[in-house]
Amino acid sequence: MSSVHPILRLGVDVGGTNTDAVLLDLSEGSRRGQVLASAKHLTTADVTLGIQNAIESVLTRAQSKSNIQALCIGTTHFVNALVERDPRRLDRVAVIRLCGPFTHGTPPFVGFPHELRDLLEGPHFLLSGGLQIDGSEIASVVLAQVESACDEINRQGIHAVVVSSVFAPIDFEIQQEETVAAIVRKRIPGMDVVCSKDVAAIGLLERENASILNAALLRYAKKTVIGFEKAAKALELKCSVFITSNDGTLLSCAQAARLPIRTFSSGPTNSMRGAAFLAALESGISKQSALVVDIGGTTTDIGMLLPSGFPRQAAAHHEFCGVLLNFSMPHVTSIGLGGGSVVREDPVTKKVTVGPNSVGHRITSESIVFGGSTLTATDVVVAAGRASNIGDESLVSGIGQSIIEGAQSAIKKMLQNYLDAMKTSSQDIPVYLVGGGSILAPDVLTGISRVHRFPHFDVANAVGAAIAQISGIIDSFEDTSTRTILQVRADVEARAIARAIASGADPHRVAIVESEVIPIAYTSGRCRFYVKAAGDWSGVASPSWLEVDDPLHVEASTGETASRPQMVASAAASPVVAPVMRSASDILEYEPRIEKREWLLSEVDLEWIADGCYVLGCGGGGSPLHTFLELRELVRSGETVRVVDFSSLASNALVGWGGGMGSPEVSSERLLGNEYQEASAELWSLIGIAKPEALCAIEIGGSNGMINMILGSTKYTDIPCIDGDFMGRAYPTWHQTTASVYDFSGTGAKMLPSAISSGDGNVMIMTKAKRDIDVDASLRAACVEMGTYVGQASCPLKADYVDNAMIKNTVSLSWRIGRAIALARKQSSLSRIGSILVDAVGGSSSARVLFMGKITDVRRRVYKGHTIGEVVITALTVDDDVDDDDPDCPMERFTGTLIIPFKNENLYAEHTADGAIPTMVATVPDLITVLDAQNGAALGTPQYKYGLRVLVLGITAAPQWTGSERGLALGGPSAFGFTHIPYKPLGKYTQPRSVIEEYSRNG
Repeated sequence: MSSVHPILRLGVDVGGTNTDAVLLDLSEGSRRGQVLASAKHLTTADVTLGIQNAIESVLTRAQSKSNIQALCIGTTHFVNALVERDPRRLDRVAVIRLCGPFTHGTPPFVGFPHELRDLLEGPHFLLSGGLQIDGSEIASVVLAQVESACDEINRQGIHAVVVSSVFAPIDFEIQQEETVAAIVRKRIPGMDVVCSKDVAAIGLLERENASILNAALLRYAKKTVIGFEKAAKALELKCSVFITSNDGTLLSCAQAARLPIRTFSSGPTNSMRGAAFLAALESGISKQSALVVDIGGTTTDIGMLLPSGFPRQAAAHHEFCGVLLNFSMPHVTSIGLGGGSVVREDPVTKKVTVGPNSVGHRITSESIVFGGSTLTATDVVVAAGRASNIGDESLVSGIGQSIIEGAQSAIKKMLQNYLDAMKTSSQDIPVYLVGGGSILAPDVLTGISRVHRFPHFDVANAVGAAIAQISGIIDSFEDTSTRTILQVRADVEARAIARAIASGADPHRVAIVESEVIPIAYTSGRCRFYVKAAGDWSGVASPSWLEVDDPLHVEASTGETASRPQMVASAAASPVVAPVMRSASDILEYEPRIEKREWLLSEVDLEWIADGCYVLGCGGGGSPLHTFLELRELVRSGETVRVVDFSSLASNALVGWGGGMGSPEVSSERLLGNEYQEASAELWSLIGIAKPEALCAIEIGGSNGMINMILGSTKYTDIPCIDGDFMGRAYPTWHQTTASVYDFSGTGAKMLPSAISSGDGNVMIMTKAKRDIDVDASLRAACVEMGTYVGQASCPLKADYVDNAMIKNTVSLSWRIGRAIALARKQSSLSRIGSILVDAVGGSSSARVLFMGKITDVRRRVYKGHTIGEVVITALTVDDDVDDDDPDCPMERFTGTLIIPFKNENLYAEHTADGAIPTMVATVPDLITVLDAQNGAALGTPQYKYGLRVLVLGITAAPQWTGSERGLALGGPSAFGFTHIPYKPLGKYTQPRSVIEEYSRNG
């Protein structure tokens, strides 16, 4: 009988305090998964040395080093370089964006914090290129443009270049990014080039941001992975060396050197993957969802483990170092609870709190059980008899029972709240405890079926690194017009499996671990598919690991950034210095700039207006983020954006109005160009005017609330925007405006003629309609053919008509809402955000908090271009409340559930108290908006998800909607098919106070 050589894996995970290592037996048979040895060493200043020390401690259990198949390392090297803003490890980055006429208002680096932008920003170039959502070219790449950009990049001594193209992730045939990257490498030999499609998915600005951070790390990444290889050689290891990625899969050293950003969150992922492996090893548990709780010395990380054994991924967009990104990251919540968390008892109320302050790594000298004087969570669990062999138990014998019980109750409540927020349904699920601080967790938790503790829990992160797999990912838009979604999905899954195998996965062990189909609003015959396949490494190196720029075959960098060339003036360099809102007093003392009855908007004003616009969007309207960024860039470059009161207009003045129309999926990738400017210019030329005297938003809710400010800025037309709009909120269709309410023709006469522009050469003008609803339907159909997003301009209205139809002072209202949210955040009074917002929008006679609770169910689908569904919100119990004794908690405690149906926007709110008959508490046209109770931010309907703590705010609609049968017919419940629901006013409308009136020195 032939002997079977064991297959061993070394797993290493580098944490902020400790570096852990395990030696794992992955041989077939009964030994598979056995942890042969583990070690925990302090993380050293030279992280590579700490890795080497940890590995040496476990190598003694390997019969032969030749049996070690792979060394898998989870590292914090690259993320630390960015967190610490270390110029020795980061390079300036040039960006070549292929976008044609689009995105120019939001250039690269536009969303970066000042200090990171100053450190990383190199020259950027907005060149011919880019794709539409259907894969056709916006424009072709122009060689001369690219070569000219290369010459400037070379002149400035830049070492790294990002190439980003509109809709690059679906560019499989033309390959614009690859074409430009080849030109750059040929023109500037030795240049590091990053193609954005290799880094992240759909969402141009976020993908480009991730690519910039990745490019800034490339030279340091090369040095680091060479260090890992040298450490392995020093230990006489001849196996392959891998780096673990954010999603629990493996990167070769060459791949990690090209894509260091993919390692940023590998630590939490390794813990979750390790916990799943230990669960299956210990009790045969597998193929189930579970929450993993990793309790350390200072913080606790909580993540959701899917039945696939991989962690649930974070939302499409997330923030790191103040930069919005969209690459794959695990969804992890971190809270200030750990073994070193400080325990306090209020001398008056006797309430016991735990954390967020912690003694951290000083626990062995400062905690009472170790002879110190600081009461910590570890002291409490030892005093309670729930932990042994920790310090000197006699030292904690004097801790009072009330403190022990109070601290344990606080810990239990904290864990229950955050665990429930991470769940995806109300069903009880198990918890896997890992980390050295897991002794803090009780054995029974509400909403948890069972609390599991497994052997080797303290090195689960290193186990997760050892078992990491090889993956293949496909994220693309596919044609579903001639085949069923199931057929297309099967093809995409086959491509993902093939990609995983090509990357080194064992063909017999690869499987689909994620498969999602995402409808595209306003578009039929195309869907977005996201599929990930993963499998164990076959043991054979993939050819893709050893490419020309493999860092193991080039000279190592010194790690020191060369002398930094003089930075050219950025397009964002501004003579305007924005005030810094560091405290609540700064917010309260801030006064907007009013000159000659004109409000000249600042960065602060724009930020508050954007936050307010999203609240007034009532779940729809799209996020104002990109519009805000473009406006902020205009103000920073010295342009002026003006807002005026309606009273400043002459009676015969013309008011232009309109905005953007189309799919959010397109506008998040093909950022604004001059679509709206072109549509407006074409329309004004048609009717024989140079420009109107003023502009007005079609809807204040969402991104359209600010788009007229771009058109009216001094960069384009220098036209003031009126403080008002024609919805007072957001609605899903173009004819649902107060301008239509007062248009009794029934044919949309006040909207027509209307022009739409694609922004790249296509313009259509509609002059006549049979019915007002046909205007929206016809233009929206053309919109799909013109790239699925257009600028739309309606016929300018006379001031005397606007006087009646427009809802006045809604820009002021959005500003006040945004300021109220900012103030609540600075005052740490988010528990009172409801009452603060009610005051900001006119008081309790016109607005009120309709409900507070957590989202317990969400159902949605896309129908004829609109997102339709409903959200169920359940009242919090006393045990659910984060701080039940806080005097600032809401005045009113809610019971039962609230159901809110939505069609892009929220339509009505129906409350069912425990055992009572359902009651309608609000309906359209009154505003129903859902806010995240944790930070006060508005939530769009796509952001509704189970577990979120939310506040529902109701605001009485303006009389333009409620004062006539026609207004209610266009904007009330019957307009959405709810003919059985009568409109009952939420309260009495209060017209918002004009900011100009309040702050004008002449007022």
